[in-house]
Amino acid sequence: MRKWYLYVVVFISGAAVLAIEILGTRILGPFYGVSIFLWSSLITVTLIALSVGYMLGGRWADKVTKMSNLYYLMFGAGIWLLLIPFIKHPVLIVAEPLGLRFAVLVAAFILFSPSLTLLGMVSPYALKVRTSNLNVVGRTAGDLYAISTIGSVIAALLTGFILIPNIGVGRLTFMVGIVLLFFASIGLVDELKSKTKKLLVISIFISASIGFSLIPFDKPDPDRGLLAIEQSPYAEIRVLDLDNRRYLLIDGGTHTIVDPNSWESYFPYTAVMDLSREFFEQPGEMLLIGLGGGTVMKNFAKAGWSVDAVEIDPVVIEIARDYFGLQESEGNIYCMDGRQYLKSNEKKYDVIAMDAFGSSSIPFHLITKESFGLIASRLKPEGILAINLESNGWDDLIVRSIAATLKEHFDYVWALPTQMHFTDLGNIVIFAGDSWLELPVEPERNYADLAYASSLQYYKDRAWDNRFVPETMNVPVLTDNLNPIDIWSEKINLIARKDLHDFFEKGLSW
Repeated sequence: MRKWYLYVVVFISGAAVLAIEILGTRILGPFYGVSIFLWSSLITVTLIALSVGYMLGGRWADKVTKMSNLYYLMFGAGIWLLLIPFIKHPVLIVAEPLGLRFAVLVAAFILFSPSLTLLGMVSPYALKVRTSNLNVVGRTAGDLYAISTIGSVIAALLTGFILIPNIGVGRLTFMVGIVLLFFASIGLVDELKSKTKKLLVISIFISASIGFSLIPFDKPDPDRGLLAIEQSPYAEIRVLDLDNRRYLLIDGGTHTIVDPNSWESYFPYTAVMDLSREFFEQPGEMLLIGLGGGTVMKNFAKAGWSVDAVEIDPVVIEIARDYFGLQESEGNIYCMDGRQYLKSNEKKYDVIAMDAFGSSSIPFHLITKESFGLIASRLKPEGILAINLESNGWDDLIVRSIAATLKEHFDYVWALPTQMHFTDLGNIVIFAGDSWLELPVEPERNYADLAYASSLQYYKDRAWDNRFVPETMNVPVLTDNLNPIDIWSEKINLIARKDLHDFFEKGLSW
């Protein structure tokens, strides 16, 4: 058993490394946002941990070469993984005062480096165990690292495409730990001579397996308002009911807020997006890129417009229908990437609305010169492009750079802010078109009316009154080749995440 089982151990260890790295984005994403900084932190921690593991494993193998030590490494890595679902929240809370960027690095290091370091020790130690002749050390090393890499490839595909969407993050983390314990236990029972030690290994494995079957991971908690937790191929999605409002959270960020009885939105930007249809005398055709809870789609459909919506995440579509009252009669929904839809469909629209952006993630391929050129070709002559985005103030570089990019294809670009003050964090809706925009009838203002001052109509009117043309001089144009939007949006994420953590009770949004 010793020779062939060595390859099994290396394969399983390599698979576990990639599974842990991918799971890290789902474990930390709802708290920090899935951004380039989160990925960078996870990759950094993974590479450091593996480097330390390679070094320690090789040195330990030179001192003591026993097959049983390989199993102890796997066993230890498995035990630590079993602890992650229980220590995650305390670690995140302790690390938060360090500032978001440093906190995500510290949290990733605490949660994942112990297991990754132990797994990193496996390959060099296995090489020493397997090598009996220096004439074949190169071939042996190549075989072992190839097997480890193949395990990583298979784990990457299974984890991202199948396991996370169908099993859930907490349960899958625990499952990876159980798998490591299982294969380590088989080896230890075969290697150990002491019956007491064998019984101890078997007892630990059985206890962990029973615990795995009994612990409720990723479960809704309706008593606290947590109606749903779903893992999609793209994000963790939650539905919350708090204070007579229903929230759609994607990776911990708020994407929809509605009244669960009337489905009326509490998000001011949705009212501003509605302005785009008021420049047309008759209802027309609208394309929505990014569905969310379906509020924008419902508003246009209610006004008599023909609506097509494109949403890349199939779970978001299900959630919008199951929890946010979206009806099939309100429009057609295509489950695909927005830019892919524009390329494959030549239909022209009166309004194209882009609502696919969040605080920590702006799909860079949707806001480039090339993408806006494609959108311009799908608009009718008097058509309007409406873009909702989150910005840190009216003069944010994101606003100015997107405006500069839009001007490559559109004659007119306006920004309509929902923020009360010039420097506030909030949503800005950008309109772009080839015709000057004027409302057919200017709305009446009655600021003395308290009901009006607290209504979405007030936010719509104020955004229109405060509209401005962004300054684009010496501002970079975003292209498919050069687009630093991920870096810029992280500044917004730093502020937004703090507000989210303060607003939502622990355990509800992450």
